[in-house]
Amino acid sequence: MKRIVSFFGEKTEIFCDLNERAQEYASSLGIKYRWVPQNPFSQEEVIRELQQADAGIIDIEPYGEAVFSRIKESAKLLVRFGVGYDKVDLEAASRNGIAVARTTGANTTAVAEMALSLMLSCKRRIPKYQSRTRAGEWVKDIGHEMIGATVGIVGYGAIGRRLARLLSGFDCRILAYDPFPRKEVMEEDGVELASMEELLCQADAVSIHVPLTEDTYHMIDEKALGLMKPEAVIVNTARGGIIEEEALYHALEEGRLGAAGLDVFEKEPLSPDSPLLTLENAVLTPHVSSQTVESLWNIYKMAIDISAGFSPERDRPIF
Repeated sequence: MKRIVSFFGEKTEIFCDLNERAQEYASSLGIKYRWVPQNPFSQEEVIRELQQADAGIIDIEPYGEAVFSRIKESAKLLVRFGVGYDKVDLEAASRNGIAVARTTGANTTAVAEMALSLMLSCKRRIPKYQSRTRAGEWVKDIGHEMIGATVGIVGYGAIGRRLARLLSGFDCRILAYDPFPRKEVMEEDGVELASMEELLCQADAVSIHVPLTEDTYHMIDEKALGLMKPEAVIVNTARGGIIEEEALYHALEEGRLGAAGLDVFEKEPLSPDSPLLTLENAVLTPHVSSQTVESLWNIYKMAIDISAGFSPERDRPIF
């Protein structure tokens, strides 16, 4: 019987329910499933558990040579709970004969829906309304509608495409930039392929959906922000390092940009003294775009399915 150990989640009612469901699902596939939440993360405990398992479901903590060299005789597969590899040393995993997979696509709807929620919140200035109302001030500021707006999607993969579909009811003109564009897909979706400069200059709202790489690090910098309309909003549910936060803060604080909706940050958790927290035109959430019950279950199920179908003799490469 295959053995899977999962390190994702906290001991809350929701995660207890999800892991009970995951255990039942794994059992139906003939797999023994064990949940060992890491809060705080203990590398030694993780190693001990993986030495007794065939596969592990991991979160965003660092996994490198120090772990792989001690589990290589047992766990031949690690499944990253999410869409990125984050702090997993893929070269070290490969050297030790350990495959690494990710649950790409399982959280597509949740992240796209969050991006739209942040966009709407920014356009309608909900953070300002809420803070002023709580302070006892009856302030009626003037926002903007999403209906008929031009939306720029940076990165037209699964999440970007899902966002475009969610926006179909808003009668928006949608521009998309992608370094490897699938033109036939964009044409099918009624989306216009644009250069990065064209997108930034024309969009009323911009949503980021690219991975964090050397090429995308700080791709939204002071120069890029300077191309945007003064009332435009920018939303980031991808990775914090894609936007240069200091430049963004100054653009927002000086009124050169309308608003920003950020679910991810350059350093997480966001520092309590971050200047972004002082802004009424910034909607800030703690990296929770994929955190819906539906999305989390999709990820658990996909991780278990990947583990069930994995063969160390056949599936040696890094996923």
